[in-house]
Amino acid sequence: MDPLSELLSLLKPQSYASGGVALHEDMAIQWPAHAGIKCYAVVSGRCWLSVDGMDKPLLLQAGDCYLLPPGPPFCLATGPDATPVDFYTLRQAGKLGPDVVPGQQESSFLVGGHFVLSGEAADLLLSSLPPVVSLQRPESKAAMRWALDQMTDEVRQPRPGSALIVQQLAWMMLIQALRLHLTHQPAVGWLYALADKQLSLALTCMHTEPAFNWTLEKLAERVGMSRSAFAARFKAVTGASAIDYLTRWRMMLACDRLRQSGDSLARIAVELGYESESAFGKAFKRVMGCSPRQYSKG
Repeated sequence: MDPLSELLSLLKPQSYASGGVALHEDMAIQWPAHAGIKCYAVVSGRCWLSVDGMDKPLLLQAGDCYLLPPGPPFCLATGPDATPVDFYTLRQAGKLGPDVVPGQQESSFLVGGHFVLSGEAADLLLSSLPPVVSLQRPESKAAMRWALDQMTDEVRQPRPGSALIVQQLAWMMLIQALRLHLTHQPAVGWLYALADKQLSLALTCMHTEPAFNWTLEKLAERVGMSRSAFAARFKAVTGASAIDYLTRWRMMLACDRLRQSGDSLARIAVELGYESESAFGKAFKRVMGCSPRQYSKG
């Protein structure tokens, strides 16, 4: 698998919510600060997204998508003068789905999901994102269209199995949105290293062969760069040295295996490139703050 797919495969959502949100004319919904990541797209109409700390509201129209990593309160409004109403108040009253406000025409409809993630893999992904990601290019809308249409159909006309299908489509939308973001909005952070041909190759090497005795020299040679140039570029883009990243990636794999498999510490250590269980344990504690045995017990 490619590095993004491998990282996403390690993410284990603690909880999720997916579905549709309808806004009628002169309506504003206020959400509190949140954990996890939200990914929603506008199916019809238009609305304004305001996030605490953002200079001005972001206009979202049909086909536009936004991502919100863990962050401050935010609001969706169909008009600038609408009075915000608390999200949980509306949800408790059953006033969020389509056609739930008699006599009022739906002004905007959105679909998407909210995934609460935890662990090293989640931290690596979420720390790479800005406070707000907006995808509004024509090519981005075209790429999201299939999942958006399918999800809208399942939300508006629920059938047996729709809840699971909607959840999977929301996850698909999130992955597509992340891919589009790293393609069109280069910056710094792990996610953006994937858009750099040489750094992406280095990440692929480390992900594909985590047990290999990688050094700066070997990685630089593999990607066709000098040792110094590779080291400088990797740190400038990701914020970490290549060897520190390799250690962190190994620990992510170790965490997954400690929780999901019955493999012994000795086997995990060898398969992640450590000469002994003791060396693995020291590296694990340095990165994770606890021993492998303590981690496996939760």
